[in-house]
Amino acid sequence: MPRIAYVNGRYVPHATAMVHVEDRGYQFSDGVYEVMAVHNGQFLGEKGHLDRLAHSLTELRIDWPMALKPLQMVLNEVVRRNHVRDGLVYLQITRGVAPRDHQFPEACASSLVVTAVKRPPINKSQLLSGIDVISVPDIRWKRRDIKSVSLLPNVLGKQQAVEAGAQEAWQIDDDDFITEGMATNAWIVTKDGELVTRDVSAAILNGITRLAILEAARQQDVPIVERPFTLAEALDAREAFISSSNSHVRAVTRIDGQSIGNGHAGELTAKLLDIYMDYMESVGGPQQTDRWN
Repeated sequence: MPRIAYVNGRYVPHATAMVHVEDRGYQFSDGVYEVMAVHNGQFLGEKGHLDRLAHSLTELRIDWPMALKPLQMVLNEVVRRNHVRDGLVYLQITRGVAPRDHQFPEACASSLVVTAVKRPPINKSQLLSGIDVISVPDIRWKRRDIKSVSLLPNVLGKQQAVEAGAQEAWQIDDDDFITEGMATNAWIVTKDGELVTRDVSAAILNGITRLAILEAARQQDVPIVERPFTLAEALDAREAFISSSNSHVRAVTRIDGQSIGNGHAGELTAKLLDIYMDYMESVGGPQQTDRWN
């Protein structure tokens, strides 16, 4: 059955879905997006994603294309029409269509596109099989808390990782601290057993999966420190992993060609994958979603 997309009020075949050539998302990357996982027919972290979407829209002064409840109905309808039980839903909101000019247009209706894609059910063994990560300079703008569609630095970093035979790249800021991956948050477990991830600021995108892991881990009394960490610390760590709506909790076993710990997914990483999945299935997602920078 062909895929269906939602574009500005219409459900259309995915193969023929299109936006106007003067949509400001196309012209200026003047838009934001969210990606939500669907697991067993249910959204994971829906509240968190919509709260973060509200933050991004507010920071860029882009109007909602519709009220929240109708938007949720559209998201569910796209999932239904595409028969997605496990997969991803992508929504993008731009400032809309207007004659090309850098300044905000005086009158412009924001644009909305929603698509969905099927993915295999979550496979814990695959997530714990371990991936390679490389390190690259962080060359992005300074408002990374906004989930902007302007992703060229992320594209370049991901391509560099692929060409190096790796699956992700961790970005390093001007102070030699790791910020995050190209589409993921970065985590390490120190030799003392502390779970470390970068603290929330405009330097990173506060991931919904990141928030869920933190809440689930605290319930299990896992020692957590939210702070910057260096590449040297990561290379010396006992464990490392990435998190995102697509990766969930995925073990990192090599960074820049060097094995992390014993070169296999660590004990805490495996535990966190279990408690994260239990938490998402029972609670639905993170509950504290009121701080993004």
